[in-house]
Amino acid sequence: MKQIIQSFKTGETILEEVPAPQVKSGQVLIRTTKSLVSLGTERMLVEFGKSNLIAKARQQPDKVKQVLDKIKTEGLMPTLEAVFNKLGEPLPLGYCNVGIVEAIGNGVSEFKVGDRVASNGPHAEFVSVPKNLVALVPEGVSDEEASFTVIGSIGLQGIRLCNPTIGETIVVTGMGLIGLMTAQLLRANGCKVIGIDFDQSKLDMAKQWGIETINPGKGDDPVKSVLELTDGIGADGVIITASTKTNDVIAQAAQMSRKRGRVILVGVIGLDISRADFYEKELTFQVSCSYGPGRYDDNYESKGQDYPLSFVRWTEQRNFQTILNAIQASDIDVKPLITEVIDLEDYLKIYGEIGSSKSIASILNYKNAVYSNDIVVNEKRTSESSSNGLAIVGAGNFTKMTMLPAIKGTNANLSHIISSGGVSGTALAKKFDITNSATDYEAVLQEKTVNTIAITTRHNLHAPMVIKSLQANKNVFVEKPLALNTEELDAITEAYKNANSTLTVGFNRRFSPYAVKMKSLLGNSNTPIHVVATMNAGMIPANVWVHDLKVGGGRIIGEACHFIDLISYFTGSKVISVCMNAMGKAPEENTDNATLLLKYANGSNGVINYFANGSKTYSKERVEVYSQERTLILDNWRNLKGFGFKGFSKMKSKMDKGHKSQFEGLVNQINNGGEALIPFDELINTTKASFAAIESLKTAAWVDVE
Repeated sequence: MKQIIQSFKTGETILEEVPAPQVKSGQVLIRTTKSLVSLGTERMLVEFGKSNLIAKARQQPDKVKQVLDKIKTEGLMPTLEAVFNKLGEPLPLGYCNVGIVEAIGNGVSEFKVGDRVASNGPHAEFVSVPKNLVALVPEGVSDEEASFTVIGSIGLQGIRLCNPTIGETIVVTGMGLIGLMTAQLLRANGCKVIGIDFDQSKLDMAKQWGIETINPGKGDDPVKSVLELTDGIGADGVIITASTKTNDVIAQAAQMSRKRGRVILVGVIGLDISRADFYEKELTFQVSCSYGPGRYDDNYESKGQDYPLSFVRWTEQRNFQTILNAIQASDIDVKPLITEVIDLEDYLKIYGEIGSSKSIASILNYKNAVYSNDIVVNEKRTSESSSNGLAIVGAGNFTKMTMLPAIKGTNANLSHIISSGGVSGTALAKKFDITNSATDYEAVLQEKTVNTIAITTRHNLHAPMVIKSLQANKNVFVEKPLALNTEELDAITEAYKNANSTLTVGFNRRFSPYAVKMKSLLGNSNTPIHVVATMNAGMIPANVWVHDLKVGGGRIIGEACHFIDLISYFTGSKVISVCMNAMGKAPEENTDNATLLLKYANGSNGVINYFANGSKTYSKERVEVYSQERTLILDNWRNLKGFGFKGFSKMKSKMDKGHKSQFEGLVNQINNGGEALIPFDELINTTKASFAAIESLKTAAWVDVE
């Protein structure tokens, strides 16, 4: 299918060929008929992409600070590589979509195939959208009119926060697309509306709907004009839909408001606020968040958990439906706002001149598209097909920043990359010379040219994908963790017993040259050793998916497992019992500040300190090994020092956590056969130990692993 994407690195806007998305559980697959170009938002993204690095940095000072912090901890070159990779990510454009329902996912009963719907889907021939971001289009509302649904909801949410009553005077600053729709909605609500803009053509249009207008570009003083139009009282409310860097807009909004008036920000402006302006009038200032309640709430948007109507009357979806109903009832008229309707293939007529465009609303028209969830990206490689193909499932940061760069340069036959939306996978396929980009994971399991599946998805998908891959007799590499609970682990064990294939988990630390050197220095005797490992992991916000126990499993199961495996490698033994204590008076099982004690069968002890509350300027990972009056200290995978070892004192190089060595081993295994890189029973033992740590936290006692 075709989809419009934007490159932040080059600023180029491209109509890309990508595989169509699969319909997911809780989502609706839509064949697009029309989509509206939000000229304000999309112009900002396009112009940002076209700016140079210095200009990009000036626009995002918070990101610059993050980069500087990363340089301090990880070095200049790795940081620059991460920045350029981030800038190279393709960005799907658009969020005002209308189309026909082609399929519905599990758990969706509100829609059926053939329904005409509006959603916040991007500019693509097919989109898969969570059900709470989809609304039915009523009879009598055309597809062109319905494409204004999301834009109208942005204005509507600003109005709801302003809470106007009949007869009040509301000023709308910025009479672009959102501003013009906001003004109409306010008029329908019985308000007197004053519109402010520098574009006289937009003000002339607003006058047709009975809106008073002010043009500062023609000498009108916004504050004095509003006071004159309100008999010196001032506006009851000001809704700012403008986009500008100046602080004048917020200052004028305060000055033109009556005492105890309301100022609502919908657009993007300078916010150097004068305290006196707001203090003397006791003004209320609030920033409106997009389409309404539910925005950026993963439970609402992704998991489909609606808010009870009796407690949250207006949500994103209910705002969508309100706009559609208002169009159907002719309370608002969007037809005059349509400047042009252009076929998707002619998209550059819009985006090629978007910086200077005077259009109000441009609509893209989609002809009947053919659904395809697998495309050939590199034609030259199709003739090189063999039976040792490697298919990568997941196109996120780990795949992009770690896995593919490590595999690059090997003789791996990268046959497929599977991503949920198709855009990120296609971009990586081009960059790393992968033959196919696809969105259907299960179809690849039937591909005879693929003998190995590498799974780098979110953690909740690991176990089911591992099981299906083993059942298809594919060799499997899966990023940690292997599973999220005992039931999943038991199912994997059963599938492995019945499969004629290997299984490898991404416990990479043992493959680092530093770890290999430490193991050789310690020797293979069964003498007990003591290992202390500290992970200064850093804080991850509470709303990130890794903290969701059903999706990410928490950071102990999802990340501390690396060091359970590493200590097991050093000891040459298996964990027999675990005790964990977490910070806080009433720690939960989903913790990221904890200490694990590991007891090994050969008498060795392991201590893992996993901390999220440490300084970013300190080493992220540190390992100490004590054995037979000898000590090894590994600092951040850069420096290894030995004390008491004859002929060895130190080893120093660039950071190496073992990813490259592990993936080189994986490719060698794919091409030449042989055993998995880590024995299966060790993978199971490590995973069980991470589960036992969680059980120990609940019981405040040692927990046996077996």
